[in-house]
Amino acid sequence: MNQQFNKGLLLTSLGSFWWGFIGVIYFKYLEFIGYVEVVIHRCIWTAVSLVITTFFFSKWKIFFFIISNKKNLFGLLFSGFLIFLNWSVWIYAIATDRIIDASFGYFIMPILSVFLGYIFFKEKLNKKRIFAISLVIISIIILLIFSLKSLPWVGIVVGVSWGFYNLIRKKIDVDTDVGLLIESLFILPFALIAFYLVFKNGYNDFSFSNPKLSLFILLAGPMTVIPLFLYVRGVELSGLGPAGMIFYITPTLQFLLGYFYYNEPFSIIKLVSFILIWIAVIIYLKDLYETN
Repeated sequence: MNQQFNKGLLLTSLGSFWWGFIGVIYFKYLEFIGYVEVVIHRCIWTAVSLVITTFFFSKWKIFFFIISNKKNLFGLLFSGFLIFLNWSVWIYAIATDRIIDASFGYFIMPILSVFLGYIFFKEKLNKKRIFAISLVIISIIILLIFSLKSLPWVGIVVGVSWGFYNLIRKKIDVDTDVGLLIESLFILPFALIAFYLVFKNGYNDFSFSNPKLSLFILLAGPMTVIPLFLYVRGVELSGLGPAGMIFYITPTLQFLLGYFYYNEPFSIIKLVSFILIWIAVIIYLKDLYETN
């Protein structure tokens, strides 16, 4: 049991590290082709990668069972829109030097999920979690009042879209990777049409004349799927509480890369707001540790 738990912690850590470090470096490198084409290829090659993994893990029976339920399909259609929004805004943040702002969204997301759980699932809130949620709200209000022009809206959209995405997925409760495949298949036609328009107007960087770059762009699919598998498998082995604590590796690495490696600006107002968020995170993690 202990060995399985430790394996879960390792896998969850690897998935979080991938999202927070490898994913940022990879998508940042691709910024020269334009974030629109990056989003298009992430959608296309994620769908292709998940088709391959569904074959490899023999999950087509689960796939057809899920799509036979209209409630599941409607839920996955909406969650597909949310994951597309999340991917698009996050890649936009990477391409426009707003990695720190994007990390803000991932810092507030778990605490936001607790609040959504209270609203939609009537999950109980203790005093510590209420205080953590209050600090998040105060930090956003501070940014709205004192720093409207530099409001980290990308972080807020990233956090809110991911929070509601998790809410819907929890409500319909389907297999994680197969559910993502169905979401990707909903997005795929629009991504293919967008790619055709980009190609037709000569704006595409993905072409057979540059196989090395095209192969590197194609990795957008595995870059999305691999950390997902690592993290989800880690959650299965270690539990949601410990995995929730380890997830904070992701926004921490994003913040450190944005500030120290990519030299993104960081105002005093944002510092105050982030300090409140970090206090909220510490309170939340301490409560999570004590209740698991």
